[in-house]
Amino acid sequence: MDYHNQDSGAPGGLRKRQQQIGKNTGSILDMLPGDMDPLLLSDEKHKASGVRGASSGPAGKYNTGLLPNGNLQWGIILTLTFAALFTRLYKISWANFVVWDEAHFGKFAGHYLKRTFYFDVHPPLGKMINGLAGFVGGFNGTFEFESGHTYPPELHYPVMRIANALFGAGMVPLAYLTGIQLHLSVPAATLLATMVLCDVALTCISRFILLDSMLLFFTATSVFCLCRFRNLQISAPFSEDWWIWIFATGISLGAVASVKWVGLFAIALVGLHTIQELWDMLGDLKMPPARYARHWMARIAALIVTPIAVYILSFAIHFAVLNRSGPGDAQMSSLFQAGLKGNDFDQNPLELAYGSRVSLKNNGHGGGLLHSHVQRYPTGSEQQQVTCYHHKDSNNHWVITKAWGKENATSPDGVDFVQDGDVLRLVHASTGRNLHSHPVKAPITTAQNEVSCYGNATIGDANDLWKVEIVDDLFDKKTKRVKSLTTRFRLRHNLSGCLLRSHAVSLPQWGFKQAEVVCQKKGDPDSRNHMWNIEQHMHDILPPGGKGAYRSKFSKDFIDLNVAMWTSNNALTPDPDKEPDQLTSAPYQWPLMLVGLRMCGWGDDAIKYWLIGNPVVWWGSTASLGVFLLIVGAYAVRSRRRYRDWDVPGSWDDFVFVGQLGFVGWALHYLPFWVMGRVTYLHHYFPALYFAIITFAFVADHIGSKLPRLLHLGLIMALGVLVVANFIYFKDFAWGFNTPAEGYRARKWVQNWNLVD
Repeated sequence: MDYHNQDSGAPGGLRKRQQQIGKNTGSILDMLPGDMDPLLLSDEKHKASGVRGASSGPAGKYNTGLLPNGNLQWGIILTLTFAALFTRLYKISWANFVVWDEAHFGKFAGHYLKRTFYFDVHPPLGKMINGLAGFVGGFNGTFEFESGHTYPPELHYPVMRIANALFGAGMVPLAYLTGIQLHLSVPAATLLATMVLCDVALTCISRFILLDSMLLFFTATSVFCLCRFRNLQISAPFSEDWWIWIFATGISLGAVASVKWVGLFAIALVGLHTIQELWDMLGDLKMPPARYARHWMARIAALIVTPIAVYILSFAIHFAVLNRSGPGDAQMSSLFQAGLKGNDFDQNPLELAYGSRVSLKNNGHGGGLLHSHVQRYPTGSEQQQVTCYHHKDSNNHWVITKAWGKENATSPDGVDFVQDGDVLRLVHASTGRNLHSHPVKAPITTAQNEVSCYGNATIGDANDLWKVEIVDDLFDKKTKRVKSLTTRFRLRHNLSGCLLRSHAVSLPQWGFKQAEVVCQKKGDPDSRNHMWNIEQHMHDILPPGGKGAYRSKFSKDFIDLNVAMWTSNNALTPDPDKEPDQLTSAPYQWPLMLVGLRMCGWGDDAIKYWLIGNPVVWWGSTASLGVFLLIVGAYAVRSRRRYRDWDVPGSWDDFVFVGQLGFVGWALHYLPFWVMGRVTYLHHYFPALYFAIITFAFVADHIGSKLPRLLHLGLIMALGVLVVANFIYFKDFAWGFNTPAEGYRARKWVQNWNLVD
């Protein structure tokens, strides 16, 4: 960074000041060759050595080389890499049982190996990587990953953990290289990497079969690629390297979003930078309009189209691999399920008849199965609840029954098929109650009518009657009968005219977070949320219809799954009727590390892991965010008073970019959790922590640049020593310990830490 000496300017002013200090003090630093000077910036070294991009002018001060020059820096990179591998891999197989969320993500890896379809709220890329690691490790997918269960001898679980650890280890040299691309001094870049290396929480989370190490790694690659691209934008726009790194940024953004949706915040960060960049270009009157348009097209292709393509590709592979029926079938459309191997849809009778026992699938994106259970609404009619549910059970079954007064009207062969326009009843098979609606407000969407179950085989009224309206059929465009799977139809309440509808609104805990079902009085009758189809179908007389060649469109499957992910994610809200457990935490607790997280059982002889950060890293990075704002405020005041702090062209832009990258990146990854209704955990802060660490190294380097040269180096080294010392003190929580937690009571530095009871 070129703000080390604001009076004389940088980098030339910095070099002059270093030479003056060397003459006055006889410092040993003067004896180092140029490429070994630990305070010499990477861009200054390249300028001195005459590499490409070191020409005169504002663009010349940037390092356009990918890797730093000099034995010292290569030594730092190799040392950091070996240290990262050691901290992430040491004793990684010690706990031979399922730890924490390995119960989820290990099981998901098994589904890829069995090729059985499953559902999860996260995108598939990270889970597919875990599945690939399981394949390499000889996992056959049969172990169920029950929490706390011992791994069987044939499952080489260390291979799967090592795969995750390698992503965690890769963050460390990436952090150093990012510091170099940000033009931090070598000690500050080393401090940045050391904080990532020695954070206990980042070390711990990387050592298990999870998604977080991959999320953090791709977040780090996105930041690194962005910084690299920015330097090339200044020094060599539209060069071959420029094109490589703008598309590398887009690929990284696609990858991070394909692991967890938190990666969308990284996309937002790059998007904000891009908007600012294009806005600045718009004010450059020397730039031809055609060149400006080319900048737009390049960014659309690389930073919008490419991430979307990577994200979609991850789902295409996901669907291609999971081609067998599995526990997640009910989240998808009936046609998608019919295309999976191993389902029983070939047993469905072809056409719907009275007496059929069926399940009804809502055709809205992420639609569920019409469902009821014995629990009642706490408000409104207080009758039996009707919902949409995304798991298959007997409470999804309904018997197609004739309207009141027509029960005995049957054809001579005993089978009456349901026709378009028929008025009928749907009787809940498990409870015997009729699907019912009336002019009572729905529990959540109060503008619509409530749908409930009411009465029985002998008690009912006109509010139990529904009219069948066929919309279309996949194979038979002129059909007047309802066919299994392929016919879409509406159910119109015969008395009020409202339409049976489900949508992406979840009931509270009293409704088990299932989707609300209403009878919509007004609205678009062509909405897919009003449309239903027969999924499972059983009849005592009708024969099976056989297996048809059903295939759903990828675009519909992609949207359906993402809507279901969104709906399920939003349903992960805290239960107000339960006390908070020792796993969940609130966003206000994270920056000051007011909580830790027990990742497994806490018996005295058990191997235990406690997810807690390095106090220097967490508290220091949080403090640096405030210090950065103070520095910005100080410069704003000085600017108003006509002080010139930024004489070198581009130096203020550098300061703003690095500050925005760290502070805005932190804010984007942290502040949204304050407004999210879902349950939150400590590890949700980890991406934000990475940006806070960048801010810490940047602020420390900036403040140090105002000090004499040795004090600058001493400040960075002192901070690094504190970071390493705290890691050594708290390392057992990442590597595991099997002694009573009471023996670590001295490490309980915060009253709320749940290290000991």
